Amino acid sequence: MADLRITHYTDPGCPWAFSAEPFRRKLSWTYGEQLEWHDRMVVLADGPESYEKAGFDVEKQSAAFAKLGAAHGMPIDDRRRPRMAGTAVACRAVVAARLNAPDQASGLLRALRVRHFSGELLDADETIDGAATDAGLAPQALRGWMSEPAVATELDADARGARQPTPEGLAMDARLADWEGGRRYTCPSLEITRSADAVTLTAPGFQPYAVYWALVANLIPHAQQRAVPDSVEMVLDWAAEPLATQEIAVVCEIDPAEARQLLSRVASEHPVGQDGFWSLS
Repeated sequence: MADLRITHYTDPGCPWAFSAEPFRRKLSWTYGEQLEWHDRMVVLADGPESYEKAGFDVEKQSAAFAKLGAAHGMPIDDRRRPRMAGTAVACRAVVAARLNAPDQASGLLRALRVRHFSGELLDADETIDGAATDAGLAPQALRGWMSEPAVATELDADARGARQPTPEGLAMDARLADWEGGRRYTCPSLEITRSADAVTLTAPGFQPYAVYWALVANLIPHAQQRAVPDSVEMVLDWAAEPLATQEIAVVCEIDPAEARQLLSRVASEHPVGQDGFWSLS
């Protein structure tokens, strides 16, 4: 059993959650199997109408993507999309994989994020099918799973959990958002539980890496911490999937410009937005 169970409230369509992925990579590198991650879907938007009702359109989305990409360094295509896209279908796909192919669920979540922030519409059939293939799943099988009643029940449980923040989470109201029943977690939000005694600490919303590190250190002060990697190749080999410059820089504790220079010698880049995803040559 892992020392800590981390319930990770997220959504494949959230740019803040995508911007926090370097910190998740760093925690996973540092603590490895001492942490057990459990992704739970917030379901930010049932469909395009959810954004339209809130007055959030493709122009505002494009501006927000450009701002966040520049501020946090993750690859985000900020070109204007043909329409807004809901996130519920993608969330359902992740839950379907979690119940039927748990070893591929996190890979599917990653693939959906990458495709969405590379410019694809998150609720389009071709995006879901392409992400399934990326994650090693048969698209037809995934679609069959998505229609199962158990998946609908589990997705509803995820969404309800996101709308029931802990008292500590509620105390940090600025990191929460409204829904018709009260307040909910924004993405990403972490509930970090120590396995030994079920003590839980909460980090609602986007946080600096130091916050996550401090919470983990307070819960398991004697945990083994893996040393900073010796090279960018080591990180890409460990991840076993393409990574953004910012993700590699955070894990290696170096400047993104230095990371990009080192990566250019050993890896190939697929450009997206202001950055890109790197794979070993």
